[in-house]
Amino acid sequence: MTDSDLTTDVDVLVVGGGQAGLAAGMALRQTGLGFMIVDAAGQPGGSWPRYYDSLTLFSPARFSTLPGLRLPGRLSRHPSRDDMTRYLRDYATHFQLPVRTGARVLDTSWDGEAFEVTLAAGDRLTARAVIAASGGFGQPLIPELPGATSYTGRLLHSAGYQNAEGYAGQRVVVVGAGNSAIQIAVELAEVANVTLATRSPIRFVRQAPLGIDLHYWARWSGIETLPLGRRSPNRRGVLDGGRYAAAVAAGQPDERRMFKRVTPDGVVWPDGTREQIDSIILATGYRPDVDYLAPVGALDRSGWPVHCRGLSRTVPRLAYVGLPGQTGAASATVRGVAADARRVTRHLRRAIHAEVPQPSRCLGPSAAARQLAEVGVVR
Repeated sequence: MTDSDLTTDVDVLVVGGGQAGLAAGMALRQTGLGFMIVDAAGQPGGSWPRYYDSLTLFSPARFSTLPGLRLPGRLSRHPSRDDMTRYLRDYATHFQLPVRTGARVLDTSWDGEAFEVTLAAGDRLTARAVIAASGGFGQPLIPELPGATSYTGRLLHSAGYQNAEGYAGQRVVVVGAGNSAIQIAVELAEVANVTLATRSPIRFVRQAPLGIDLHYWARWSGIETLPLGRRSPNRRGVLDGGRYAAAVAAGQPDERRMFKRVTPDGVVWPDGTREQIDSIILATGYRPDVDYLAPVGALDRSGWPVHCRGLSRTVPRLAYVGLPGQTGAASATVRGVAADARRVTRHLRRAIHAEVPQPSRCLGPSAAARQLAEVGVVR
């Protein structure tokens, strides 16, 4: 941009059309600012359409909605992947949110007055502020496994897993101790010989203490608004109504400590035993999909946003919605994005009109906060 190029396409550009981006759009509508939502996919909904077929939320429908529109059906039920995909698509249509699909953001620049965002198609958009709402589940985390490059079996991240078809009769190892790892391993154990490989024992947390779903307790107590999102995921545990703990106890799947290395046809377990393995599935989580912000200096050396409660500490008028541990344990969930969206949009409105400074000092995300993104899919 040049000094004379001060005309912007919108006041605020929201990157991401999933739950975080749609929540940001609804919050922006209350501010009177002009905005546009861009998303790389062909429809609103974020990552939901790409998750495995049997994914079911651990939170009831009552706590899995965005402002102004409830999920159809019983509020006590636990929505499926397809339920959430339809809901988010219908949400954008119902409120006529300005979502431009098929618009992947490649990079961003900032000249002190406005942002210029370059799309994969070559288009360039300008905005006085940007909300990065591409979420914390955009880029699969692939751990470095000794010997993995020589492995001749099927090695994939859980992002590439859809269902148990094609795994019947196989010897399968699922790596991970989060909700996604458990769900996938239990599903596969119905047709295959499956082991969960974990670095520490799985900790199951009762879904309904005293007969009341844990999410009600979290809402009533205010715990979900506390910065507990920065705790280690292993301490948080796996929410379970009893099915998954019983399956693991019965050895369907069994649980073992993480293997030492990968061989061309399998793995070597901690006791030195070598075993042939047909497929290894890495349910090792994700990291935020925000590489397009690297050119403006918004990320630390590991690629994690430098922010204070969703406000960039290094770039004026840049904010986030949907990051794991952004303000609390619920920040990356459907029930948590709306509160964070309202908070950052209020700041951006003041920043645009009155030049309110961005926070320069804050406790940034700890290593444990980043580990939240390394848990399997939990919404």
